[in-house]
Order: sequence, then structure tokens, then C-alpha cells
Amino acid sequence: MEEILQANGLCKTFTLSRKQQRIERAQTRRKVAVDNLSFSAYKGEIFGLLGPNGAGKTTTLRMLSTLIKPDSGDATLCGYSVVGQPAEVRGQIGFLTSELKLEDFFTPNYLFDFFSRLHRVDPDVTARRKEQMFARFGIDRFAEVKVANLSTGMKQKLSLVISLVHDPEVVIFDEPTNGLDVLTARTVTDYLQELRSAGKTVILSTHIFSLVERLCDRVGVIIDGRMTACGTLDEVCGGLSIEDRFFEIYKEQKGGAE
Repeated sequence: MEEILQANGLCKTFTLSRKQQRIERAQTRRKVAVDNLSFSAYKGEIFGLLGPNGAGKTTTLRMLSTLIKPDSGDATLCGYSVVGQPAEVRGQIGFLTSELKLEDFFTPNYLFDFFSRLHRVDPDVTARRKEQMFARFGIDRFAEVKVANLSTGMKQKLSLVISLVHDPEVVIFDEPTNGLDVLTARTVTDYLQELRSAGKTVILSTHIFSLVERLCDRVGVIIDGRMTACGTLDEVCGGLSIEDRFFEIYKEQKGGAE
């Protein structure tokens, strides 16, 4: 298998505000979000990062996407270093997070064209790809409707389409179905499988067990910023359901605490 992503010893810490420290009941203001995290992903697979809220999944994806720098460690995507070659990495990836906020004033047509120009996509390719993607996700009927007037599901589908304007080799999604209705969530997950079939590599974070079982070829379980298990579902679960195995791992890491 061709290795597309290699993360080696990624570490990231943050300084908590006094209020955050009180809320999290932390003893110190230093929070370790990601702790010496290493894993690989291969061409044409969906790799899932599974963990509870606050486990470090989003921080990991933001480091891989070059949005934040690791304190130490590095990762290579398509042969480029996230630390030393961030611009080259950005040309190879598409990144989608539920926190992405599209400007209310603009339309899907404008946004697709704008981000295509940003990625220096040929205008003819842009026009062809926009027609295909808008039709695939039902955006074509709303192409000139301002974002402010779109439904939550349509905004999410537009965000997905925009993240893929340059046909990236690696697609990084943070909680891709978070907050979506069942129909929109199914549309998104079906498309992730289509991307895999087209030879793309998909990295996603989630805390939804059914999503891992349905989509992922391999999974990494993150607890407190550390990779506690990594492999195929069979390798990680050993005959158990992913939900049961996850709670086993969680209890092991927490010393048997519920």
C-alpha cells in the first residue's frame, strides 16, 4: 500500500485561561492536547480518529492541515512536511470542519469560483467541476441564493463542495456529519465512500461508533491526546463491537474509572 500520510511524534500544548482552568478543574494552566501522536494513512482508504470530546482529534487534524504548528514532531502528506512545507501541503489537501462559517452575503456560485481561483484551478475545469458537484449535492437550484438563506444541511454540503474545488488527494474532515439531519448525513457519507473509490485518502475525526463501522478501513483510538490503539477494525476490536472495545480501552487508560 502507498503511504500518503505519516505523522511522527506530534505534540501540542495550550495555555488555559483562568476560566477554562476552573471549568476543566485543571491543576495547571498547561493543557496537553496531543501527546507524541504517530500514525499512518494509505492511498484509497478512509482512516478514522475515534475519541471522546477533548481527546485531541480536532487539534491533530488542524496540525495536519497546517492551521496550527505542532510544538514538536512532524507529519508528511504526499511527501510534503506540514512544518517545513505548509504551502505545498495545502495544495494537496481539502479540509472541512463544522466550525467553518461561510459569509452570509455570498452565493454558492461566487464562493465556488472564488476558492477555485484561490487554488489556481483552470476556469474551464472550474465550470465543469462546479456543474458536476452542484448537481451531485442539489446545490444547483440554490446557486444564486445567499448563504444566509440556505438551510443548515445545504450550508454543510456547500462547505464540502468548496473544500474539494481543487480535487485534492487527501481529504481531512473534522466531524463531517455533526449536526446534520439523517438525509444530509447520508449524502455526505456516501460521497466519502465515492472519494475512496476514486483513490483519494480520507482522514476523519468522529465520536460516532456507527460512522466508524460503516466507513473506516482503519481506525485510531485517541484518549487524552495519545494513540491507544490503531489498525483495522478487526485488529483493534478483536471480535468485539467498536463501541464495546472503545469503552474497554477507555477504562484501561483511566485506570478502571467509569
